[in-house]
Amino acid sequence: MTRTLSQALLNGCSQIFLQRSPACGALVLLALLLSSPQLLGHALLGGLASLLVALRRGYPGAETEAGLYGYNGTLLGLLLGAHFAWSPLLPLLALTTAGLSSLLLHHLLKLARRSGGLPAYTLPFVLLGWLLLALDGPLELERSIAPATALQADSAGLAAAVLRGIAQVLFLDDPLAGACLLLGLLLADWRAAAWAAGASLAGLALALFQGWPQDSALLGLYGYNAVLAALALGQSHRWPWAPLTGILLTLLLQPCFPALGTPPLTAPFILACWLVLASSRSARQPVPPPQT
Repeated sequence: MTRTLSQALLNGCSQIFLQRSPACGALVLLALLLSSPQLLGHALLGGLASLLVALRRGYPGAETEAGLYGYNGTLLGLLLGAHFAWSPLLPLLALTTAGLSSLLLHHLLKLARRSGGLPAYTLPFVLLGWLLLALDGPLELERSIAPATALQADSAGLAAAVLRGIAQVLFLDDPLAGACLLLGLLLADWRAAAWAAGASLAGLALALFQGWPQDSALLGLYGYNAVLAALALGQSHRWPWAPLTGILLTLLLQPCFPALGTPPLTAPFILACWLVLASSRSARQPVPPPQT
C-alpha cells in the first residue's frame, strides 16, 4: 500500500507535465525543495489528498497508480501556497479542493470514455482554482506579495527566462527549478524536454516581439501554458504541426484572460489543445456523399 501510494504520488507529480515517470516526479519535488520548500508541503498535501480520495472511492487502480488522480490536487496545493499568505485555513482548503478535483476528474474521465470526448487535462484545477481566487475576500485570505526581482534582457537573462517558463508550471520563477524540471523531462522522454524548451522560448520571443510587459516575459509567465500545450500535443500527434499550432494558439489566447479580469492559470493550454484535437478529429471524419 505504501509503495503504491508513493509511486502514485511521484507519477502524479510527473503528470503535471503529462508524463508517467517516477524519476520525473522526484525531480519535480526536488525543484520545489530547492526553490520553495514551503510550496513543497502544499504540493504534497494536495497530491496526497486527491490520491487518498481516489483510493477511498475505489477508482480504477491503473489510473490511480499512473498518477491521474494526483496532479490536479498537487497544482491546487501549489496555487494556495503561491498566492496566499499562511493561515490555518489553507490546509483545509487544500484538502477539500484536492479531494473535489479527484471526484470531478473521475466524472470527466467517464464522460470522455463514454462519448469520446476531449481530454480533461487540468480542467478540475482551473475551475476550482478560479473558485479559490474568487473567494479570497469572503474567506479573508491575505494575498502573498512576491519580492521584486531584478531582470535583465541580456543573453543570460533570456536563457534564465526560458527555464523560468518551464518552472512557472509550478508557480516558480527560479531558473534552477526550471533546469531541474527540464532534466526530469529529459529522463522521461527527450522529445518532451525538447518541446518544453522550444515552447518556452517561443513564448518568450513572441512576448518580447509583441511588446508585452518585459518583466512578465522574463519571469516566464508567457511560457508555461505553451510548454504544457507542446507536451500534450507532442504526445498525441506524430507530426509537429499539432504542437506548433497548439503553442501559437496558447500564446494568442493567454492575453485574453487578463483582459477579461480572469487569471489564466492553465486555461489557455486546455483551450488550445481542445481546438487542435477537435480540428484534427473533424478532418479525419469522412465527408458524407451529397444527397440527390
